Amino acid sequence: MRTVVVFLLVVSLLAPSAAPAADRVVATTLDNGLRVLLLEDHRSPIVSFQVWYRVGSRNEQRGATGIAHFLEHMMFKGTPTRGPKQFARLVEENGGQDNAFTSQDVTSYFVDIAADKLDLVIELEADRMQNLLLAAKQIASEREVVIEERRTRTEDDPGGFLSEEVSSIAFKAHPYGYPIIGWMEDIKRITPAEIRAFYRTYYIPNNAMVVAVGAFQAPAALEKIRRSFGRIPRGRTPAPVLAVEPPQNGERRVTVRKEAELPIVYLGWHVPNQRSDDAPALEVLSTILSGGRASRLYRDLVYQRQLALEAGGDYSYFSIDPNLFWFWATPMPGQTPETLEAELSKHMERLKAEPVTDEELARAKNQIESAFVFQEDSVHRRAALLARFELIGGYALKDSFITKIRAVTVADLTRVAGVWFAPERKSVGVLLPKPR
Repeated sequence: MRTVVVFLLVVSLLAPSAAPAADRVVATTLDNGLRVLLLEDHRSPIVSFQVWYRVGSRNEQRGATGIAHFLEHMMFKGTPTRGPKQFARLVEENGGQDNAFTSQDVTSYFVDIAADKLDLVIELEADRMQNLLLAAKQIASEREVVIEERRTRTEDDPGGFLSEEVSSIAFKAHPYGYPIIGWMEDIKRITPAEIRAFYRTYYIPNNAMVVAVGAFQAPAALEKIRRSFGRIPRGRTPAPVLAVEPPQNGERRVTVRKEAELPIVYLGWHVPNQRSDDAPALEVLSTILSGGRASRLYRDLVYQRQLALEAGGDYSYFSIDPNLFWFWATPMPGQTPETLEAELSKHMERLKAEPVTDEELARAKNQIESAFVFQEDSVHRRAALLARFELIGGYALKDSFITKIRAVTVADLTRVAGVWFAPERKSVGVLLPKPR
């Protein structure tokens, strides 16, 4: 096993090769409000071209959940000049790959392709930003696809099902409590008129960002983007999301029964996002608890005592609004969910009463830093990372992220654990298997 010292050496050798983002990114905002970030990377003759729209499930209303994700599907259904499936066909014929995702905060579309095909991708993305058909027949057809996706990924997946239930009780006021894919009743009900209105409201240049990284000349690429996207008119600024989740005043709990092989336990606490000075410490805490096989949860519950078949967790550092710090475990056959819930809670209490070791802190920092640095090997991940930081305040924040992580101390971790992980602010979900 490599030691912490060796790992630090690897990171220190890699890190200086990357100049500060602010020194190399060509950044501008077009007259119509479209934000553009370009970064030349000539190591391989490829380019990742990404369009990020500042809209996700947080922008939805009760009764119309899942509309952002539904529209993501419809973005591949054609324009007056390019019919259904033509976008993907053209990309594939030219050797590229395309895909998209919807999250709580954003909807993102990307194409990774040979750099000499950049003109084609710019033209395609500009076309569907403004000219999507959204025909009623296509919407009806795609509705069945989305319904089946929900059945497969949520209703027939015990972990996805429980995660959705926990979020729905953890958030009373904020739309983060809505499932990204939407409630089934809403997916079945949403009308073509609502989807078209959603598209006109949010798919506008002043609510979007283009990020490209790859083997191109930035001035020439910017001029091509300006020609294709610049003629799209600015839209009315979408209404901001004003909902603020009130403080939680007591433990919340949901127990569900579902066809499953084993129980699952979820625990979640409300925590701040990256705007808080506590965010770097929370990122480190999440890694100490659930970051890989050296983490506390895996080492203790899975490897050493064999109480859990698997255990993990997450912290949403890049979340636009404050979100959940959560983790989960699946008991080994013969173990009860009550045992796992108690063990997970003990780990949180231990963080408050017993300082983490210097070795644990160093290991977590190394994990975060190395993962961050290794993203520079991929033009796709470099582009996505620039977009993530731009969304939370500016791409140049990327340059200070590791500095903030390195500054976290043992005392910071103990303090943060005491502030944010009170038992009465916990949301608990337990899934119990029922007979098939």
